[in-house]
Amino acid sequence: MGSDEFYPEEGPVHPRRVAAFLIDRGPVTNRQFAAFVAATGHTTTAEQELDRATYPSLDERSRRPGSKVFHPTRGPVDVGDWRHWWAWVPGADWRHPGGPGTTIDERLDHPVVHVSAADAEAFAAWAGKRLPTEAEFEWAAKGGGPETTYAWGPERDLDGRVMANTWRGVFPYRNTGSDGWVGTSPVGAFPANGYGLSDMIGNVWEWTASPWTSTHLAAAGEIEDPDGAARPLWEISMRRASDDAQPATGVARRVLKGGSHLCAPEYCLRYRPAARLGQAVDSPTSHIGFRCAL
Repeated sequence: MGSDEFYPEEGPVHPRRVAAFLIDRGPVTNRQFAAFVAATGHTTTAEQELDRATYPSLDERSRRPGSKVFHPTRGPVDVGDWRHWWAWVPGADWRHPGGPGTTIDERLDHPVVHVSAADAEAFAAWAGKRLPTEAEFEWAAKGGGPETTYAWGPERDLDGRVMANTWRGVFPYRNTGSDGWVGTSPVGAFPANGYGLSDMIGNVWEWTASPWTSTHLAAAGEIEDPDGAARPLWEISMRRASDDAQPATGVARRVLKGGSHLCAPEYCLRYRPAARLGQAVDSPTSHIGFRCAL
């Protein structure tokens, strides 16, 4: 598990054992999430107003329900400052992925986005499942093939064939869409891996049950405990409106896996099985989804 060739949080490489498990063939779609909401009446984190008592100094606009949405820049910018392309958009949620006036009508088979870890866990519980652990996700993402940089081989494309929905062009202002899509793509639009799983790499980042750590701890012989890792999140206070509202400490972070359609070689070369990212559990965005396991 892990890699010593790219980002420091991916190391050290170490052996890890996982018990037998099942995992969904693809991330949860808007169609599936809509069925869950219709059955349960669930209100997502992005649809909830920020608590006034928790964030008394926040302006009224930022207090409104909403989420972070990616917007391409007009030209080259400093890629060290994500604020150039991420914006807090009141009214952005799973039904309105780009904000007010946008819909999922033509995206029912795309992955659901703007979901927090608690939203993902609520869906999983309704479906009689759970979130995968980080180790389970990485094992599944490799597709049963030999150890290599990408799930399909040592190069980004396989014999000229685009294998995943990632950024094609120059980030963050020009996406050529040469892979057929700009933004999310329908689940299964790209080749499945050796286990028959779609979008384990690219399209959307996916929540796992594993708490974030800045590096891997070498744990030879350790067995993942999915029941122990999947902690309930309902008691954790909600954040959202802006980074100024994000407490410096006290907000749990989870591991995201898989990379997304925003991953680009010059900025985020994380469309690899070993890649990982930490995300505050109550911070949905327009490029984070999830799938379930058993």
